[in-house]
Amino acid sequence: MLLNHAEKSDGSGNTLMQDKPKTICILRLSAIGDVCHAVATVQAIQRHLPETRVIWVIGSIEAGLIGDLPGIDFIIFDKRAGWRELLRVRRQFTDAVDVLLHMQVALRANMLAAVIPAKRRLGFPPHLAKELHSLVVGEAVRLPERPHVLEGFQAFAYALGVPRFKPAWCIPVSDADQDWARAQVADQRPTLLISPAASKPERCWTVEGYAAMAEHAVAAGYRILVTSGPASWEQRLAAEIVNSSRAPIINLAGKTSLKQLLALMAEVQIVLAPDSGPAHMAVTQGVPVIGLYAHSNPARTGPYSCLDYVVETYHQNIEQQYGKPSSQLPWGKRAKGESLMQGISINAVRAEFDRLSEMIGPS
Repeated sequence: MLLNHAEKSDGSGNTLMQDKPKTICILRLSAIGDVCHAVATVQAIQRHLPETRVIWVIGSIEAGLIGDLPGIDFIIFDKRAGWRELLRVRRQFTDAVDVLLHMQVALRANMLAAVIPAKRRLGFPPHLAKELHSLVVGEAVRLPERPHVLEGFQAFAYALGVPRFKPAWCIPVSDADQDWARAQVADQRPTLLISPAASKPERCWTVEGYAAMAEHAVAAGYRILVTSGPASWEQRLAAEIVNSSRAPIINLAGKTSLKQLLALMAEVQIVLAPDSGPAHMAVTQGVPVIGLYAHSNPARTGPYSCLDYVVETYHQNIEQQYGKPSSQLPWGKRAKGESLMQGISINAVRAEFDRLSEMIGPS
């Protein structure tokens, strides 16, 4: 691609801007985990370009977690409003932004990208794009063939000239939410937080597994908290775990806001969760996460700083279903099945907990 007078190459295939952009629009609507990944990149951009105005078009649920990030103008997208919402968002832009960072490949996001006026449009390369993504971006950021989601977002910052950076997060939490969280862990015992639900019931581990881990952790001197979102099935799952375990479990399922959950994670010692938003929220707070993976590749979507603690059957499931290793299949290929999570053994999770608990030491 030819570069104009305001651009240069970084030598690795990305096209960099010599003139600092005055406005940048981030387009990442969902989900909670992916938005957490994106925060690290957006805040790195803010540090490198402190005079640049940053606009973020984001989903309404996700805004409940990060909609108060400093220095960012948020435009809330309500997917329930349908086509009218596309037009409403378009009206928020009186002028074209200098750069649109289109960080989502879903069709709804691609439709939204098409109506946002921008002088320069960055998106994912073709091997990671789908649902018309490549048609609404002008340039593809340079990425390895098989990046973690967070690394994929980092590439957008590098394309703007941001130096290589280690992910870091600064998500505001109110004093009231911090006080509430500390009250849940008032004594000196270490705490295991179990967040058992995923986006679909089939991606959750078993009630028996969670209950057994609660018992094991209590025997090791831990307090147990179980949390969930507001969905009725998630609260039922938490209640089943509490009722099935002989260990005392504090049931906070459906009783926390996203901000309260984030504050709570900053106070606990270990989080146990499947592939879900709370697993990635814990990463932003520097808390070790034991991730449970059977359907998706943890190298792509696992808790970024805690990949060494993942317990997974994904790779064996993929080989059984497709007759070849995941390395020979498209990146992001999912294993399918309603009972795959049952293949994760309690002993394997217990061993990971013991290893982490020994590393953490006494509270």
